[in-house]
Amino acid sequence: MTLTRTRNNRASTTTRTPAPHRPTPRKRGRRSRPASIALHATLVIAAAVAVFPPLWLLVTSFKPTNDAFSTSLVTHFTLANYTHVLAGTEFLTWFKNSVIIVGLTTVLGVFIAATTGYAVSRFRFPGMRPLMWLLLITQMFPVAVLIVPLYNLLASLGLLNQPAGLVITYLTIAVPFCAWMMKGFFDTIPVEIDESGRVDGLNPFGTFWRLVLPLARPGLAVTGFYTFVTAWAEVAYASAFMTGEENLTLAGGLQTFVNQYTNDWGSMTAAAVIIAVPAALVFAFAQRHLVAGLTAGTTKG
Repeated sequence: MTLTRTRNNRASTTTRTPAPHRPTPRKRGRRSRPASIALHATLVIAAAVAVFPPLWLLVTSFKPTNDAFSTSLVTHFTLANYTHVLAGTEFLTWFKNSVIIVGLTTVLGVFIAATTGYAVSRFRFPGMRPLMWLLLITQMFPVAVLIVPLYNLLASLGLLNQPAGLVITYLTIAVPFCAWMMKGFFDTIPVEIDESGRVDGLNPFGTFWRLVLPLARPGLAVTGFYTFVTAWAEVAYASAFMTGEENLTLAGGLQTFVNQYTNDWGSMTAAAVIIAVPAALVFAFAQRHLVAGLTAGTTKG
């Protein structure tokens, strides 16, 4: 009887003891509320910092010249800056020069980078590794260091103030990086496609042109966009190798609005807005391929 009571007391004591409280495990990938608020606040601040300069540039382009440095928004809306740029300067000539130079640079740059990247990706030949190192090392030199030797070289070849000279210098910037990127992209395309082309009687260039190149559209889009931006926005070479208003590109022509002799900020902001429009259109056209092309070019390169 006593043993039974003792067991009952132990059982009751055991049942009355509350179980320790265990915190509910947080689902993997879920952030706490303070962390989420801090992240979104950081993103909003970063977006505001990124958007403010081009937005203020756009606002300033619609202000009169006397209000260019005012911190207020547009109080006297005017299109005089755009009218002056398009009708009172050589802007249309600069635009034509830029379109010719950028178009040639983009077409030649994409073709050379694609063929170089394909050759390095698919073939093994003497000097391949030094070639890849050479393409990489050329990216280490700043533009300012190369201006003088390139100027002397172009002068000896009679290519100063010539679109061909500027195209060649832009290719030296764009092709090495784009060739590395295209090599990484071609590495992601199965070699069996090349073998099937050879079975069908295609030569190496025919296999590249008809079978492999259509599959490399994302990489070509990234290469074309990078080459376009390199030539469209470059200033140092355009200012050093092209003189005379009739030979300037858009990047060089911008410097005629604000320099040691003139200070026309209204015209410069209006010209900058017009120059940004083609770049935005090209980006909108190529943006759907940019992520895929950049990812493939960096993961397998």
